[in-house]
This record gives sequence, structure tokens and C-alpha cells, in this order.
Amino acid sequence: MMETLSRNIFYPLWDLKDRSQRLKEWQALEEQQWWPTARLRMLQWERLQKLLAYAAEHSPFYRDIFDKHAITPAVIQSEDDLLSIPITTKSDIRNNLERFISDQFDRDELVSAKTGGSTGFSLQLYFDEACQERRNAAQLLADRWSGWDLGMKKAAIWGNPPVPSTMKQKLRHHLLDRTIYLDTMNLNETSMGNFVQRWRAEQPGAIFGHAHSIYIFACYLRDHGITDLRPRGIVATSMMLLDQERKAIEQVFDCFVTNRYGCEEVGLIACECEKHQGMHLNIPHLFVEFLDAYNKPVKPGEPGKIVVTDLNNFAMPLIRYRVEDVGTFTNEPCGCGRGFPILRRLEGRVADFLKLPDGGQVAGISLIERTLTKVPGIEQMQLIQETDDQITINRVKSAQFTEKTDLVLIDLMREVFGTRVNFRVEDVARIAQEPSGKYRFSICRVAS
Repeated sequence: MMETLSRNIFYPLWDLKDRSQRLKEWQALEEQQWWPTARLRMLQWERLQKLLAYAAEHSPFYRDIFDKHAITPAVIQSEDDLLSIPITTKSDIRNNLERFISDQFDRDELVSAKTGGSTGFSLQLYFDEACQERRNAAQLLADRWSGWDLGMKKAAIWGNPPVPSTMKQKLRHHLLDRTIYLDTMNLNETSMGNFVQRWRAEQPGAIFGHAHSIYIFACYLRDHGITDLRPRGIVATSMMLLDQERKAIEQVFDCFVTNRYGCEEVGLIACECEKHQGMHLNIPHLFVEFLDAYNKPVKPGEPGKIVVTDLNNFAMPLIRYRVEDVGTFTNEPCGCGRGFPILRRLEGRVADFLKLPDGGQVAGISLIERTLTKVPGIEQMQLIQETDDQITINRVKSAQFTEKTDLVLIDLMREVFGTRVNFRVEDVARIAQEPSGKYRFSICRVAS
């Protein structure tokens, strides 16, 4: 009954009280997802041109950029024209934060957020309320693809969970958010055992959390023979979802995992639907490009740096912002019939690519997936490239570990790196977390 009341009464009343457009935008997205791709592209382009015109007039940073490069937003009529606008980087934001913010907004009245800084850059960000509502609407749409629905209680496997303190926060937590938390900053036998008991008492319908943290919890359930936790949906986000981990999670919970990709800077970028044939790009809210080393568009199936223009945020416009991730896209439609294009695969963060002796690069995540599937005896793994010729492998043993495991692992690595790179295997009990509670499976400390 509480789920029905939350979905049909508390959600609409809360939006009405806050004068929010979140549910209205969500309903629009529910319709737009079935539009043909060509019609969606027209909507996306209209919103892009509106944002460019606004930024050129009201964002001091982009006003100077456009003046310096003699760019007039009105002449940006194609994707080729868009290439004339320089890429925006994390350094640009850090060094010019005040100048990104629109002169029509008071910074003190904006919604603020901060990125975790796991790649060395922690960014302060600002959004207007309308932007925040649209982002929340897109998240509602994507969450429903997983099997969750408005009002359904969640089990969140997350770091530093929020603790409601004010009466308004407590009411929202009870009536809308309806979430129980497993704090990933304190994952151990006791905390996971207590979470199982709370799950049984409150019966959440879906899991949301860091991909690797969900995997750790799934391993706990598997190792303890716990089989009665059966969610209707699982959403893995905030970090790379490894194929091996996806299989383990789905086996333990008897439920498909929905992989989701986004970032604090621009919100939801892409999410899998119920077909799990790749992640649908959120093109009503974002303009997404895939670029090569020379900032030219790559072809479908080729890895490219992901560059995003946020079509929602007018308070702090971000145009052609490089999110420091690499992915591949496809023009093939999804079997679900939605018009949103497909991000076929997320290859990893730029900082997670390891350097080869010949000057090339290899995705650390791809290396880990390749070795975990071929080498029995390894539960988890992390690669750290300290220098051009030195890589440390932090390895967690599984029950199948033998004296040959590390030898086979190093041989597979040498097939990629050759004999000029030295490998040191460290036996660890677990992979260490970042301060945010996330995990990084490959880290390159070699200067670019």
C-alpha cells in the first residue's frame, strides 16, 4: 500500500508543493523515448542551438571563447560546424569557475555539487533548479527500465549515505525516497549481515549502487548460502561494471543488472534498457560526441573520447566538455524500439589506460576482463602502472588459486606488453577503495 501511495499521491503532491517540473519532464521523456531517432535529433539540435546562443551572451567564459575564435552561434548548423568550438577541460573549469557561471544567476542561489576527484581533479559545480529537475526526471526514466518504479523501496549500496536530519528530510525519506543503505565505506561481515536482516524486514524492490560494491555484497550472499534476497531490478553505476562481476551478481540475485553511466558534471549520460544491448544515450538532455586523439569524430565501433554538451544547465553552461572517459557507439538500433542511440561499450577513463612500450595505449579494464576470464584462481584484480616499464598487480586470491596462477597471469600480460615491462604481483585481501567509496581497477601514474 505504501508503494502505491508514494507513487500516486506523495510524488505528485511533493512536486506540486515544490512547484517542481520533475514529473512533467519525466512524462515527456516517457513519450520521447519512443520517437524515431531523426525526430529526437531535431529536438536535440534545437536545444543545442538555444544553449549556444545563451552561453555566447551570458557566460563570460564562452563569450570570450566565441569572440576569440570568431564563432557566431547562429552559424553552427551542423556537427561539422560544432567542431570549431574548442574542447572544455576539467582544468578550464578549475581555473575559470566564476567565469563559467551565467551573469543572469546568483551563485549563492544555485544548486552546488562537487566531484570526487579520483583522477586528481575535484571540481566545484553549479546548476539551476530547472536543470536539477530535468536530471532527476531522466534518472526516473532510466530507473524504470531496470524494473524499479516510483514508490518502490530501494536498497542502496553506497558510500557515505545521507542521514535525514530536518523534519522535511525525514518526511521525504519516509514518503518518497524509501531507501535502506549499506555503507560501502564499512563493508564487512557484520555490516553485510545486518543489512541482510534489514532487507528481510523491509523487502526493498530494487538495488542501486557502485558496481563493484554490489559485487562484493553478492559474493557475501553466495559464500553464506543466502538465496532469499530477490530484487526486481538492479542498477549498477558510478564505475565500470566488469563482465565477470555482472554474471556473478545476476546469478546470486536471479535478476538482470542494468548498467548506467553518468557523472556529476552533466548527470545521466546513458543507461541500459530491459534488452541490455548497450546503453541508450540521453540525447534529449545531452549532445554526445566520440572523438579521436586529434578531436575528430570516430566511426561507429571505434573507441573515442567522450565529449558532452549539457543541454539543461543554463546557470553554468558546459559546452563540448571532455569527461575523461572513452567509449564506443553504434548506429544499430536497439531491439526495444526506443529512438535513443546506443553507447555500445564504455572502455574506461582516460586515466585508466596503461601505456605500451611502443607508445600505444591499452584499456586497463579490458586487460582485467581478459585475464579474469582466462586465469582461474583470481577473485579481484587492480593494475597500477608506476613507470613505463613497471606495473604492479594487486591480486585477490579465489578458492581455485594454485602456484601456477600468477605465472599464467604474467604470461598473459606479456602477450600485450612484451618483455620490456616488469610485473610485480602483490597478494592483497581486498582492493582498496577511493575516498568516495568507489574502486579503480587500473591506474596509470605515468605522465602523459
